[in-house]
Amino acid sequence: MQKNSKRNNNSRVSDIDLNSVNTEEKKKESRNNFVELLPPEVTLNIFHQLDIQSLCRASMACRSWNDMIKNSDSLWKPHCLTVRAVCQREIDGDLESGYSWRVILLRNYQKSKVKHEWLSGRYSNICSPISLPEKIMYPMDADTWGEILEAELER
Repeated sequence: MQKNSKRNNNSRVSDIDLNSVNTEEKKKESRNNFVELLPPEVTLNIFHQLDIQSLCRASMACRSWNDMIKNSDSLWKPHCLTVRAVCQREIDGDLESGYSWRVILLRNYQKSKVKHEWLSGRYSNICSPISLPEKIMYPMDADTWGEILEAELER
């Protein structure tokens, strides 16, 4: 009986130790997390300095960063407007449909990279479909292919 009572006391002590360790870790994490420490305007200003890739990586750092980045449409608008230079029709259509800037960017970013390479003439010398690198291909609608073909004909 004494052994059981001693075990129970030991397990209680270890539970208390674990709880205090977890609490200390959470406090330490909170002290290191500027999103929770700084006013939202300051945090947004910091995140506004990031490029698209860094912003996406930052959103994976922790839940509070993800929430702040995901729910701040103003962070995504400047990047969307940059992509709009290549995909104006697509982005304008998404805006009319009511999508958020973040969703618009997700829908059009990869397409804009591929479309930009086509429009800049990177693939002008390709003679057959076999010569196209698969990793850069992205499904595009007929209007987009029409824009690309027009650019090729003008070259």
